[in-house]
Amino acid sequence: MATPVRLGRKRQLPVSPNPLFVRWLTEWRDEATSRGRRTRFVFQKALRSLRRYPLPLRSGKEAKILQHFGDRLCRMLDERLQQHQASGGAAIVLTLYTLASSVQLLSKLFNLHRLSSGGLLAPAQPRVRGPGNYWPARHSGARAVLLLLYQEHLNPSGCNFLTKEEMLERCVQRAPKVAPGSTQPWPALRSLLHRNLVLRTHQPARYALTPAGLELAQKLAESEDLSTLNVGTRLEEPPGMEPEVPGTSSAKLTRDGEVQQPPLELRPEEYRVLLCVDVSEATGAGHRPELLRELERLHVSHIVRKLHIGDFVWVAQETSPKDPARPRELVLDHIVERKRLDDLCSSIIDGRFREQKFRLKRCGLGRRVYLVEDHGSIQNLSLPESTLLQAVTNTQVIDGFFVKRTADIKETAAYLALLTRGLQRLYQGHTLRSRPWRNPGHPEPGAEPSPSPLCSLLTFSDFNAGAIKNKAQSIREVFARQLMQVRGVSGEKAAALVDRYSTPASLLAAYDACTTPKEQEMLLSTIKCGRLQRNLGPALSKTLAQLYCTCGPLT
Repeated sequence: MATPVRLGRKRQLPVSPNPLFVRWLTEWRDEATSRGRRTRFVFQKALRSLRRYPLPLRSGKEAKILQHFGDRLCRMLDERLQQHQASGGAAIVLTLYTLASSVQLLSKLFNLHRLSSGGLLAPAQPRVRGPGNYWPARHSGARAVLLLLYQEHLNPSGCNFLTKEEMLERCVQRAPKVAPGSTQPWPALRSLLHRNLVLRTHQPARYALTPAGLELAQKLAESEDLSTLNVGTRLEEPPGMEPEVPGTSSAKLTRDGEVQQPPLELRPEEYRVLLCVDVSEATGAGHRPELLRELERLHVSHIVRKLHIGDFVWVAQETSPKDPARPRELVLDHIVERKRLDDLCSSIIDGRFREQKFRLKRCGLGRRVYLVEDHGSIQNLSLPESTLLQAVTNTQVIDGFFVKRTADIKETAAYLALLTRGLQRLYQGHTLRSRPWRNPGHPEPGAEPSPSPLCSLLTFSDFNAGAIKNKAQSIREVFARQLMQVRGVSGEKAAALVDRYSTPASLLAAYDACTTPKEQEMLLSTIKCGRLQRNLGPALSKTLAQLYCTCGPLT
């Protein structure tokens, strides 16, 4: 059977300005792949970065300006280049590139001359473009985002960043293509992140301009004849848009497209304090319904909700809401995690114990109570009493929780009733205000300090949404959770490790840069961890080196 003939024009492949470096990196990558070494990933990333670089390099040292080129890789290229020059190939790098570029240039000139002589080519007007020849269209979402971030950058009282909700609020007037009701990242914002024009940090996400994005935004502002003063105060309204109605400037658009009212404020006579019980504590057989019966017997006002973190929280609920089905609520700064001894044993064994404590410390509430409830004979548990006592002691001394020990479920209900009445007395006569989500002790930059931190609280929706366990996570967060599975790596140690090496790839590259196995074992030993800034230590550093540097099964 005859081979089918492919018709059409063959696309001319671009000529690499550094053919020797590309060839050597390809050889090293293939050799590392055949031997099963992790350095193949380093060579592959360096090769991809080199192919994108349009200029010739005279030495390996010059390649250090490229991404994924470290000192060791540049030294290897210089050594290989010296061997090549000693064998009689001194100027082949620039010669090949010059010849290939000349051929391509002559071909382009010939084609241009042929088109222009036939009247097929019309003169084009020059167009100013931003970094990387990217120029967003007028009234597009990308242009609106860049100009809004540029406005925030020039604002003397601004924070140099915007959250997604703030951009939704401002972009909805400038760019109708930006859909405020979408739960997925907008294509415009995703494109800017991909082009490295916008930087995303923190959780919840904050967006700011990179140096390249700042340069492009400045050119966009100049092209629209926006002065520095106008851009720093208020962006120009697009044609056809009506001015904002007075009195509605404080309203915001949420991700679901609903109008969110100004920050919530509840006066002393406008709310009541309720105990909020997780639905897992109120359903099922055995002791769970008994807890609710005990709370009712003690006349404790409570509601049952789905909580993504903790078992009990307290909410200040609006007493006369505009919508009786959806009263507004603020979460008081107290949370309780309840563990029976048998559940405590199983959570220590399967790793939930440390993971839950880590999430509790990041839930946005400052006063955390770990309630341990006795259950049956301690001799019948799967862990010895000394192990349980040590775990509870570490929770109080190291993690900073308040640990409460109760004898049975009746004493647990009595303790919750005591806390509820105590909080009702504590907040009596106070005006409560909502605040943005943040970790305790880490205020938002630029935020004004509250006159009474006790009365600056999270809304229930923000608290519960921020504590979702299976929400989308970044590589850094997944890497931290992976490190915490290693025995001896706590949350503080994992945080210190990811601050130094934010991804597994960066840690593997650091290991590959080490010259000896001993150097690999001591690589992480001097990383400072925790509030006392103690070293990670050689023992844990050796364990992690064995985990990430051993190709075969661990022994």
